[in-house]
Amino acid sequence: MKVLVTGGAGYIGSHTVVELIQAGHSVVIVDDLSNARTDVVCRIESIVGQKIKFRVLDCADKEQMRLVFQEDKFDAVIHFAGRKAVGESVKKPLEYYRTNLDSTMTLLELMEEYGCKKFVFSSSATVYGPENPYPYKEEMPAIQSSSPYGWSKVMNERILTDYVTAHPDFSVVLLRYFNPIGSHDSGLLGDDPNGIPNNLMPYIARVAAGVLPELTIFGGDYPTPDGTCQRDYLHVVDLAVGHRKALEYAENHTGVEAINLGTGNGISVRELVHAFESANDMKLPYVVGPRRDGDLPAFWADATKAKKLLGWEATHTVEDMCRSAWDFAKKNTK
Repeated sequence: MKVLVTGGAGYIGSHTVVELIQAGHSVVIVDDLSNARTDVVCRIESIVGQKIKFRVLDCADKEQMRLVFQEDKFDAVIHFAGRKAVGESVKKPLEYYRTNLDSTMTLLELMEEYGCKKFVFSSSATVYGPENPYPYKEEMPAIQSSSPYGWSKVMNERILTDYVTAHPDFSVVLLRYFNPIGSHDSGLLGDDPNGIPNNLMPYIARVAAGVLPELTIFGGDYPTPDGTCQRDYLHVVDLAVGHRKALEYAENHTGVEAINLGTGNGISVRELVHAFESANDMKLPYVVGPRRDGDLPAFWADATKAKKLLGWEATHTVEDMCRSAWDFAKKNTK
């Protein structure tokens, strides 16, 4: 299939592009590089051994994106592009709603115009909100959230569902994934955000590399076994495989399908820190600070549906994730 990947130079997008190309799919990347390194596409090309068509564009810019659709006849779109930090979204809600909603609607309008009918959406476990019990299951109501970031995912899922109601020959797969960490085995791709990281693992890695003085754990008084938040951490390569399998599922599917991608295990922040220390034979300086706005105490996935529909399940261990994250950081942190 020929696939447009928005946000394809980002952390999850870049790993997914590698997985798609190695499985024989053709890819065009669109990314505005607002939270990605300029050399990531070259790194992808080094891994896959071929040139990739890449456009530096805001995928909410309809006239510029129309040119992309005119150049290539796409079979499908995988949409990663968007702002993604829970805490930041609480401080900048309009920025998150504008970016995350406009991009989806622009893509749908152009897909309709150019006859592209397969859409894989980068959704999130945050759509389950604070009321649902864990493990999260797809049949639970996804109509709540604890942050503007999460609400933008809820709203996007609603937009996509309503669009399919009006266009029943269209296929949407909503991938609700949990907390991706880790890096590609080559050490060329990993989570390397601009500025101070919002996500835990790149922050840990920069502390380990001596770039940041210490890690701050946000909250030590949650109702969890060790007082720190519990999350379902999965390896980014497993997540990339899930996107490839979702794309191939969409090829013979119409309608909307929501699918969790996670391991089904909850790991606390403190446990992840200790796993990183153990896997990489080091000690990390850290302090426990106040809670962060928008964080829930705990959640993890029920990933039964992913195995049933996609034949997918996570294969990497927490130690694999920690070792690969440090391998990338050692080679790339300056």
